[in-house]
Amino acid sequence: MTLPIVARNYREQSPLVFCLTNTVVTNFTANVLLASGAAPAMTDLPGEARPFAAAASAVLVNLGTPTTEQLRAMEEAVESASAAGTPWVLDPVAVGALPVRTEFARRIVARRPTLIRGNASEIMALAGWESSGRGVDSLDSVQEAIAAGRELAVKYGSVVAISGEADAIIDAQRTVLVHTNGIGLTRITGGGCALGAVCAGMLAVHEDPFEAAVAAHGYYGLAAEKALAASSGPGSFAVAFLDSLAAVEPAALETLNCEEKTYA
Repeated sequence: MTLPIVARNYREQSPLVFCLTNTVVTNFTANVLLASGAAPAMTDLPGEARPFAAAASAVLVNLGTPTTEQLRAMEEAVESASAAGTPWVLDPVAVGALPVRTEFARRIVARRPTLIRGNASEIMALAGWESSGRGVDSLDSVQEAIAAGRELAVKYGSVVAISGEADAIIDAQRTVLVHTNGIGLTRITGGGCALGAVCAGMLAVHEDPFEAAVAAHGYYGLAAEKALAASSGPGSFAVAFLDSLAAVEPAALETLNCEEKTYA
């Protein structure tokens, strides 16, 4: 895989990532995009979402704190991105645990997102499997969710990324486990949500969505490792993580610990 090339293109091209995301993580997500080399756009107004999605390099749809107006804007953005061939990411936050977003996610996934990114419980719930998530926290393991992720990948032609003890990246033919120490990200708000935005940006600069997703998770995980080593707790980790995103060199992805799986 050409992972360093993906990260280098991301830095050089600075893709414009249109984020329809939740109120808890908007500022952090924007800062993560800036630190990593992309350009953030944070808006969710119906009437503006449609033209913005067509003009952006990539779109993130994150269901963390949906309002009725935001859901309308998300539908506009997805319709426009699909028509324009703009890559888009669906992050089904807390799907399976809460009814309104679950129904919305199951409807909008039929628009065939380029990437679906969530934790194990969210991915299982989106696929219609029984899961045991607690809000945004997964009580299921990545290994338990891989089959559900593959089912989504086959059905919708999407790449599926499952975050957890090792991040699983899945499409209809391939599965790769990305091994990094991302424990620090579980102790701050927005770690997973901002990852969805970085994924969107890398999708915009590489023709293979699977490789782009692997590169995004590897780059993000390596930055988390550097930040953990440089910090003394959650507060300093959040600051160190932004610094680390700016400091990780694309060439570092050459040594990324990736474990390839094959389907029977």
